[in-house]
Amino acid sequence: MTISVVIADDHGVLRAALRALLKGEPDIEVSGEAADGLEAVRRAQELKPNVLLLDMSMPGPGGIEITRQLQKTLPETRILILTVNEDERLVREVLRAGAAGYIIKRAFDSELTNAIRAVAQGNLYIHPALTRAFLKDQSGPQPPGPPGATGEAEDEEHPLTRRETEVLQLIAKGYTNRQVADALSLSVRTVETHRANLMGKLGVTSRVALVRFAKERGWLDKDKS
Repeated sequence: MTISVVIADDHGVLRAALRALLKGEPDIEVSGEAADGLEAVRRAQELKPNVLLLDMSMPGPGGIEITRQLQKTLPETRILILTVNEDERLVREVLRAGAAGYIIKRAFDSELTNAIRAVAQGNLYIHPALTRAFLKDQSGPQPPGPPGATGEAEDEEHPLTRRETEVLQLIAKGYTNRQVADALSLSVRTVETHRANLMGKLGVTSRVALVRFAKERGWLDKDKS
């Protein structure tokens, strides 16, 4: 399958560089470009790409506003945020808005193409430089109560919450985000957020690596009920 991509960035030189980079990938095709927020929305709606590579800050609507809008009108298009901002709080915000990935502009070429492929396949992608900070932020103080009662991790060897383990077990069985959401009575966005947390905690950036990591440690066989 060829992955269609729309590049949205207000810097023409960067758009040209990204277009040249992706042109060399046999499974990726740049189907359009946009230089501001309004054009990004219009081009995405016209072309319905698999992935919208979206600069966080452009003239007109910003990345978060665009993401929220397109999640309602074009849910099949996966949004990969491209930015210079390395603030983990912004990662959380864009994921809540519905973005499928977050990569910083200093990324190596292979990181960007891997991120595009990951989100196109239905996975979440967080730039590796941010996973440690994202994990630290997600692992703050939890409400008191018995282990697992409020979703907290039970021990350091198994640092996943009960819900994260349930999501991981279903992912390992090949469930899609929608199937996981239906099985656990969650929204698709909540499932995607759990997957982002899992990837941050385990330090991986793809679905395959996520499942392999868990299987190697026997976590999928543990009963946390």
